Amino acid sequence: MEQIANLHIEKLPEGVYLATSEDIPGLVAQGRTITETLEIARDVAKKLLEAQAEHHHQTKLTSAKDSFDYPLILGT
Repeated sequence: MEQIANLHIEKLPEGVYLATSEDIPGLVAQGRTITETLEIARDVAKKLLEAQAEHHHQTKLTSAKDSFDYPLILGT
């Protein structure tokens, strides 16, 4: 089952991107590009959710539906 977690991504003055999530406490990911930041955030999210499951604590995420909106980011 796929689930959706919302991420907040911001570009820092240093030129890197930082991702955090209110849906998954403790999720912090940083990358040189948005794509790299998203990949790192996905890995961190999986590890955090696995660790929570080991401690019998589940974060409530929204199940991915058959249809949803997703922003497509294109390079310039």
